[in-house]
Amino acid sequence: MNPGRLAAALAALAWIAGAAPAAAERLIISLSTHRVLINSNFTGVDLTLFGAIETDAGSVGRAGGYAIVVTVTGPRQSVVTWRKERVLGIWVNTSARTFVEPPSYLAVLTNRPLDAVAGPEALRRFQVGLRQFLLPQDIAGDIAEVAADDQFRQALVRVKREHGLYREQTNAVTFLTPALFRAAIPLPANVPVGEYVVDVKLFADGVMLSRESTAFEIIKAGFEQYVASAAREHGLVYGLATAALALFAGWLGSIVFRRD
Repeated sequence: MNPGRLAAALAALAWIAGAAPAAAERLIISLSTHRVLINSNFTGVDLTLFGAIETDAGSVGRAGGYAIVVTVTGPRQSVVTWRKERVLGIWVNTSARTFVEPPSYLAVLTNRPLDAVAGPEALRRFQVGLRQFLLPQDIAGDIAEVAADDQFRQALVRVKREHGLYREQTNAVTFLTPALFRAAIPLPANVPVGEYVVDVKLFADGVMLSRESTAFEIIKAGFEQYVASAAREHGLVYGLATAALALFAGWLGSIVFRRD
């Protein structure tokens, strides 16, 4: 390349880099634990997310303060929702819709109402809130997102909320100081095992300033984990042992309840 052109290109890149606004705030986040062990006595638990907003010399005062949005998503798996209708006095399934790998757990936690976090366009772009989160469906072979008021979508969200697996809380993030915050992530007793992603967004004046993510996993522990591992790693032996146990239980039952 001609030296003059190279110098001009470098100067242009330097000008662009200087003109681009540098992020004055940065998020630092940490979880109270990155592994949750569950067993037959598990009744649910709250994980604690701690966060700090780190500023630099270029930071400016935020008259409206900061807004934090914590989105927690669990393992993804496809779900089929059915529509029931009354036919000849009997409720039957008449139509169905398949949701393509929606999160099995979804929690949106903030420190203020969503309409005070950002405008509608920004909320849609960053999928802030249950209404804005993408839940694509398989419609006649095509995978697409539908309107938030779609009946099948509303049914999925309603059922998940009733089981405590989907939730949206606008007062779940608490600022301990102007730069330190915490949030409790509620995990119900029926929470699925697997890996969970925690996505944290920092907003101010309707603009997203920073974004960080971390993860944790939920695994079975104790006898339940032993049985699950045995079934997965030694399928044949596990099957034979299960069949033998069933035969023994049947024989023992016949002896106990035998009528002479």
